[in-house]
Amino acid sequence: MSSPIEPSAAPPPDIPECPHCGKPEPLCVCDSVTPIDNRIELLILQHPQEQDRLLGTARLTALSLSNATLKIGLSWPSLSKILGRSVDPANWAVLYLGSAKVEDLDTDRDVVAIDRKGQIEEGQRYIMEDIEGVILLDGTWSQAKALWWRNAWMLKCRRVILGPASASRYGKLRREPRRDGLSTIEAAGMLLARLERRPEIESTLNSAFERMLAKYRQAQATMPELTPKPRPKRDWRRRKRA
Repeated sequence: MSSPIEPSAAPPPDIPECPHCGKPEPLCVCDSVTPIDNRIELLILQHPQEQDRLLGTARLTALSLSNATLKIGLSWPSLSKILGRSVDPANWAVLYLGSAKVEDLDTDRDVVAIDRKGQIEEGQRYIMEDIEGVILLDGTWSQAKALWWRNAWMLKCRRVILGPASASRYGKLRREPRRDGLSTIEAAGMLLARLERRPEIESTLNSAFERMLAKYRQAQATMPELTPKPRPKRDWRRRKRA
């Protein structure tokens, strides 16, 4: 759900990777992860071109929850086909911000169900209580948009958006087009915590994320070959004169 500093950031080929989270071993936090038993099922759909293995959180999110599935692809015929069983998409919610913002709506909620016009749905409490599963779209903003438009069955699901009180813990490591853009693991924690009314889900997932970021920042200082360098700024004035 974020835009990385370097697209398709990948570790050098000579650094071993964890077989579970796919991260270079110096960045792996799997040994400290104990999966949470979540009642509401989580489905993460990852765009096939989302290859940021250094800072991406989709696999870590799935490993942190006992009832979670990660699928990589661009389009699927239905939600039931993805899960391998018959489900009613009307009982599921998909997190897709698009152009909608919670701050523009007349509500004090930070997880909001909206209609196709981007307006707040009536009966928010009852909608949230009926949700059996949630779908997160993992990738850059443009990749998430592609997943949304290429899977028309998502329109049968409830659409929810988030209004976090603070910006992503990524900070300067990854640029966000909007302040309410969160990492996949932050979004999962916030959404499931509100739906299940279990704040420990959010705190546990955020703790795993913070451990991952701490290892990444440490690697920046001790293993510069592991972290990608920011692209140099373009001199648009020189290009214009040319």
